[in-house]
Amino acid sequence: MIKFISLKLLLICVIHSVLSQQPTLTNTLGMEFVLIKPGSMMVGKYQPTIGKPDGVPPAIYQKAAEMALKDVKPGFTAVIDKPYYMGKYEVTQDQWKKLTGKNPAVFINDSSGNHPVENISWNDALDFVQKLSAFDKKHIYRLPTEFEWEYAARAGEEEDISWSAIREAAVLSGSIPSAIGMKKPNAWGLYDMLGNVWEWVQDYYNEKIFADPVPPGLGKHHVLKGASFTGDVKNATYMTHAAGPGNGFDTGLRVVMEVRQMESNLKD
Repeated sequence: MIKFISLKLLLICVIHSVLSQQPTLTNTLGMEFVLIKPGSMMVGKYQPTIGKPDGVPPAIYQKAAEMALKDVKPGFTAVIDKPYYMGKYEVTQDQWKKLTGKNPAVFINDSSGNHPVENISWNDALDFVQKLSAFDKKHIYRLPTEFEWEYAARAGEEEDISWSAIREAAVLSGSIPSAIGMKKPNAWGLYDMLGNVWEWVQDYYNEKIFADPVPPGLGKHHVLKGASFTGDVKNATYMTHAAGPGNGFDTGLRVVMEVRQMESNLKD
């Protein structure tokens, strides 16, 4: 009886694991994508922790607390109302070269093909997804919006990521980017969402600390998400809202594949 119950529990766990995994798809260029289903998240919420260190005079503490409270932001709800496929990994140097015939990366060596492409501008990234759509006529590719990127990176997490979790998931070597997929993936099976290279998104930068509910229609720069191998752990968070061009040698991309009409039942 005990063996029977154990086997039954094992089967239940296996079935639950399979059902909980996000559907994946691989395109003709060998790029893997994970289905991201609709949902919502809180964006731009900031509530500083106000603690009183030992030895701080009451007057100074009071002034600091008042200044901190002025920075409180309630945030807003961002809704993702359509499913989409997010690249499981950052675009690699090999994938970029196969499609464009060149490799713009700074960090190139014999084993770098599986490393993320970097040293690209936003226009380079846009040109890549347009070429990819022309190459693979079965699908439409584009850059993610900032909210699509952050929603996929959070993978259901309501609060920002802890520093210990960042160290498990993010490449923050300070020297060179790592090959893709070497760190722990997030809960939806996406790798290197934090660290390794900054990732371009569609949106223009609003010149603010956090995104607005409606992204600006024009701007001087575009948004970068995810931080890079040269960054500090404090910047490698879901909520970091940065702008390009960055350092150049640490900016890459991740691609969104739109869900075709025949696949629309996947959103349920």
